[in-house]
Amino acid sequence: MYKVLKFSYFLAFLVIIACGEGKKQQKNTEENTNQSDVTLEQGETADDKVILFFGNSLTAAYGLETEQGFPNLIQKRLDSLGLNYTVINSGLSGETTSGGLNRLDWVLNQEVDIFVLELGANDGLRGIPLDKSRENLQKIIDAVRQKNPETTIILAGMQIPPNMGLEYTSEFRSMFPDLAQENDILLIPFLLEGVAGEPELNLEDGIHPTAEGQKIVAGNVWDILGPVVLEENVTETSMD
Repeated sequence: MYKVLKFSYFLAFLVIIACGEGKKQQKNTEENTNQSDVTLEQGETADDKVILFFGNSLTAAYGLETEQGFPNLIQKRLDSLGLNYTVINSGLSGETTSGGLNRLDWVLNQEVDIFVLELGANDGLRGIPLDKSRENLQKIIDAVRQKNPETTIILAGMQIPPNMGLEYTSEFRSMFPDLAQENDILLIPFLLEGVAGEPELNLEDGIHPTAEGQKIVAGNVWDILGPVVLEENVTETSMD
């Protein structure tokens, strides 16, 4: 029960951060994304593949240096394994599924091999009708596939406290596995597993992961992403 309450406080505060910090962080996050694009253009080889993380403040590593966020930790792990992947962090604080859909075309100007979709938490905490959130997520999935049917899509699952009612909360939680199953895409069951509601793993706002928390989030992501990139590497090696 204690953890449930802690988790409720954790996510309730996110409403305030999403509304109050979204505009404040937008410029910084867009600059980070642009820097990632430059890195990709300057540092990639012909064999590099691209993993794009498309999300909100969790992806953007709010309150930390970008290098401490889980996307960059994934890049370091890929590098340590000698895998030719370049990670692009396209996280934007305060982002909703609607906002993500609106900026998707710009993001997809680059070729993407693996697309990690981390949106929806801000929708749930603001009480946005779930049919609209589901529709936006579906449109994002469809757009990615239309751009390149071979892109692997990974959806990050989220949860919210029962502030909006038990029915809404339950439907929100099930929205992610339902979409994953319907679209035959991979699912990270709960991005913040092991981090949400743990004071020592979150910043003073009680919402966003600390550097240590980001390491756990990176592990949650790698549990799903890792087998994909390792299998692709084995396949390419055997073809060579």
